[in-house]
Amino acid sequence: MRPSKNLRQSGVAVVTALLLTTLAITIVASLFWQQQVQVRSIENQRMQLQKKWILRGAIDWARLILREDARHSNADYLDEPWAVKLENTRLDQYVEEDSQDAANNDATLSGQIVDAQASYNLNNLATNGIVDSREVAVFSRLLANLQMSPGLAAAAASAIAQTQSKVQGPPSGNNGGQGPAPASTAAATISTSANNNSTVQFLRFTQVDDLLAVSGFTPDMIANLRPFVVVLPRTAGITPINFNTAPAEVIAARGEDISMGDAALIIASRKTAFFNNFQDLQHRFSSKISSDMASTIDTKTGYFVVNGKVKMNRSALDVSALVSRTSDGATTVLWVKEN
Repeated sequence: MRPSKNLRQSGVAVVTALLLTTLAITIVASLFWQQQVQVRSIENQRMQLQKKWILRGAIDWARLILREDARHSNADYLDEPWAVKLENTRLDQYVEEDSQDAANNDATLSGQIVDAQASYNLNNLATNGIVDSREVAVFSRLLANLQMSPGLAAAAASAIAQTQSKVQGPPSGNNGGQGPAPASTAAATISTSANNNSTVQFLRFTQVDDLLAVSGFTPDMIANLRPFVVVLPRTAGITPINFNTAPAEVIAARGEDISMGDAALIIASRKTAFFNNFQDLQHRFSSKISSDMASTIDTKTGYFVVNGKVKMNRSALDVSALVSRTSDGATTVLWVKEN
């Protein structure tokens, strides 16, 4: 028998109802999914903001430590409070978390203050667009100590000189005048000189990675160089090396008559008693440290790098900040960058 018309209509109605129910469930599930994505995005933004504020507070804390250090000490050495590394410290009670996430919270802060003048400042290689041959010799020795080609020093100096404004006349007393610049890589821009000739003006070196623009340097070499070189502003002469904190490779490079063995003896001596000033260093190593090295060697520091890392549940933020400190203890953050 053929089904009646009413039975056919009932079947169509059931199918239609099932389709509408499926469509409604799909729409509701989609809305819930979108809401979940939005909630997760807001949580991530909140966590990112929390991490930035934590690191900002950590940098301010480091500046306070450096100011207090300047008040109580005329020398900077590795046994001072500023040099103590902050291991992973839990921040549960300081970070806002939902009750659902509180049990699984894993917010930690770690960091360290590093003496930037324990490394060689690449901006020493040239002054006012003129290569400093004495500093090229220093960088050549450093490269040799690290088992790299000393010839790369001249290429690096030439590249750095091209990034500086050229002033007539040779450098006077190695005075620079290169202030801090925003972070960038070594790239070239075209400018027009006074005689309307088109010249190439390179962007200023601001980080060690800019050496990749110099032919001969590779990423692996930069990684090996990073603990021994730095890029600091040049405002009043070349940046001296702090012999209280510098590694042996940098100490040996700074002095023409200082071997790696001599550098090891200097490090052993400072572990027994830090160098109070240049005269103290010269008195202990009179055969290696001459009076004319007073402008290139120091026992205190004006630049520090503050490294900080915050881990919060499933994400982390790692930053570094360059802090300058004057003789009266005043500190200034020159730049902050994410690593």
